[in-house]
Amino acid sequence: MKKRLNVLFFNIIFIVFLEIVFKASTVKEVLSLNLFYMLLFSLPIAIFITLFETLFKKEKANRIITIIITLLTIFIFVAQLVYFKYYEAIFSIYSLFNGGQVLEFIDGIINVMLHNLFPIILMILPVVVPIIKKIPISYERHDWFVKGMEALIAIFIFIASLIIIELEPESAYSAHRLYYETHVPTLTVSKFGLITTMRLDAKRTIFGFDEVLVVPTEDEPVKQEDPKEEEKKIEYNVMDIDFDSLIANEKNATIRNMHEYFKSVKPTNKNDYTGMFKGKNLIVFVAEAYSPIALSEKYTPTLYKMYKEGFQFTNFYTPYYFVSTSDGEYTSLLSLLPKHGYWSMKKSSSNYLPFTYANLFKPLGYEARAYHDGTYGYYGRNLSHPNMGYIYKACGNGLKISCKKWPQSDVEMIEATANEYINSEHYVTYYMTISGHLAYNFMGGNASCSKHKKEVADLKASTPIKAYIAAQMEFDQALKLLIDKLEANGTLANTVIAITADHYPYGLENSDIKGYADYVKDFKFDVHKNNFILWNSEMKEPIVVDKYAYQMDALPTILNLFGIEYDSRLLMGTDIMSDSDPLVIYNDRSWITDKGKYNANNKKFTSFGAEVSKEYIEKINSIVSNKYSMSALILDKNYYKYVIKK
Repeated sequence: MKKRLNVLFFNIIFIVFLEIVFKASTVKEVLSLNLFYMLLFSLPIAIFITLFETLFKKEKANRIITIIITLLTIFIFVAQLVYFKYYEAIFSIYSLFNGGQVLEFIDGIINVMLHNLFPIILMILPVVVPIIKKIPISYERHDWFVKGMEALIAIFIFIASLIIIELEPESAYSAHRLYYETHVPTLTVSKFGLITTMRLDAKRTIFGFDEVLVVPTEDEPVKQEDPKEEEKKIEYNVMDIDFDSLIANEKNATIRNMHEYFKSVKPTNKNDYTGMFKGKNLIVFVAEAYSPIALSEKYTPTLYKMYKEGFQFTNFYTPYYFVSTSDGEYTSLLSLLPKHGYWSMKKSSSNYLPFTYANLFKPLGYEARAYHDGTYGYYGRNLSHPNMGYIYKACGNGLKISCKKWPQSDVEMIEATANEYINSEHYVTYYMTISGHLAYNFMGGNASCSKHKKEVADLKASTPIKAYIAAQMEFDQALKLLIDKLEANGTLANTVIAITADHYPYGLENSDIKGYADYVKDFKFDVHKNNFILWNSEMKEPIVVDKYAYQMDALPTILNLFGIEYDSRLLMGTDIMSDSDPLVIYNDRSWITDKGKYNANNKKFTSFGAEVSKEYIEKINSIVSNKYSMSALILDKNYYKYVIKK
């Protein structure tokens, strides 16, 4: 009789194999100390799975349980692989119970799977090989003594694992910090593997989790040798907040620590651009999947004109975060980093949000409206947008456009809404567009692409690139319509238009992007490079700004330009026109400064010229970690209500 393979041995090989394939296919980091960590944490998992799979006396029952667990595990790994390839992130337990994001994701799921067949096939092999090779597996129930020994061994290995991770030198993303103090699933996968990452995520979602600050402050407080003299020279964008009193009277330790942190943050200075647009009206767009790929004098002349005549931010980025478009709105509109594992914008709908365009401009006599040509309640916008202070309309709630076409038309949205506010004396208006949404093809599934197909026929590019630019042409024509309406009623000169993107067009293949976008050299970083269009028709010549910045900086930059009172210490972004240090933060804690770029996954720093010390890299890592921690705490603790009076 052929010797049977013990199910425990099978599970160890199965789990470790899946983890290695997943890491090699996603974070692309396998052969390092992290492989040892992953093996340590995988062994107890394999043992406990085996204990559960051998509960019954009858092997048939145990075999059925093993098959179910094995197939479910493969499904989870494949789903996470496809999700990572699409979103460069790990989906959370929370996301499993919120279907909206999946609806946006499903358009390209088959395409992503087809382009990742090799790792998917590899993940299926542990099931296929035993069948093909006719390898018998033993599902016999072990006696209770053996089970007890197996459980003790699993516990021993687990405890040993926790002891070993304490031996790694302390850093912003050391094994200890990732396991106990910091929630960075992409880095946790690299360090411990997917199953441990999902276990930690589930635990933190159910029981709650607050990140621990790396250092007590991210910068030195503003030093003034002669306060009276200094106040005459430099003014800062701060509000009258008595942090000393707040600290002295706060009983909650977490809130007190937050007070101490924000007290220590250096505010941004007022500058030559402060109040440049004071008193003007403001129209803000977050443009669906917009990128410089679409910027063209021929195909998108309005966008091109606005970029060439307005502010030209040459090193501006829109890093992709965890919840697609929703996080794109959250970062741009609130200048806060989103919390992984949650729909931050939706979660913020029950919070006090003093630093939104609507809530800051309305006390000055401005009317505030928001529009979206997608579904009214998608991503919980029906809750978040009114909470930000807007009168909000979308498909299904008063927006009279062709809502059944996909994607809906930005031109129709402007036509249906502009007259509701452009004749008002003062207004701030926000639009979330949708015409640039994937999929990018001419097969009839995208109304924007089909509408402008003939106009891009002569473009020398791949079909997906042509379709993408065709989709963005609808947004461009919507802008032209809006500008024409403003000009017709004589208010164009008194109106500022600001445009950021929610994310890069991840509906395009990487090869298509690399083949067309000459600015994409290092794909991980460069694909997120973008335009921040900030334009007023009265600008006599463009203002070129080379400082590194990202969408988090849009809100404080605009508030300073309008001379609006706000506290720069309480936002994660900074006024680009100030003397603040440049910083661009990615979803996996990678970053860019004027000194270089840092890949948090492989801990590689690429200098832009000058040598930098390890201390500098660790300092920026600490700043990045603190900004994520504070953003999450602001969201979770409804922090603004403690420092800003309603």
